[in-house]
Amino acid sequence: MEQYIVIIKPLTVNQAWQGKRFKSHNYQIYEKELFYLLPKKIKIPKDLLEVHYIFGTSSKNSDYDNFIKIFQDILQKKYGFDDKKIYKAIIEKIDVKKGKEFISFGFQKYLYGKN
Repeated sequence: MEQYIVIIKPLTVNQAWQGKRFKSHNYQIYEKELFYLLPKKIKIPKDLLEVHYIFGTSSKNSDYDNFIKIFQDILQKKYGFDDKKIYKAIIEKIDVKKGKEFISFGFQKYLYGKN
């Protein structure tokens, strides 16, 4: 599986949404930054997917799952896949020093529990 690294502090769900309907200003900035920082093309199988995320965060109080939705929605928009095809996810949270935050991700074909 190829891994891709984007050096940016993950945005949490709380930072992303204003109420129930509108993307926050932070979300809009984050999305633009990610579109710029993400590789232009990546290999995403056409089949069912397995994804591996590593979130390097400087806050030990962060829940690992706060980062997934926002990042995954932006990946989906950038690369034109439907995240309903993700059948397996491996998510890791790593403690890093402030200013060293990052996100690593990769996709591979989901092998129906044969991994």
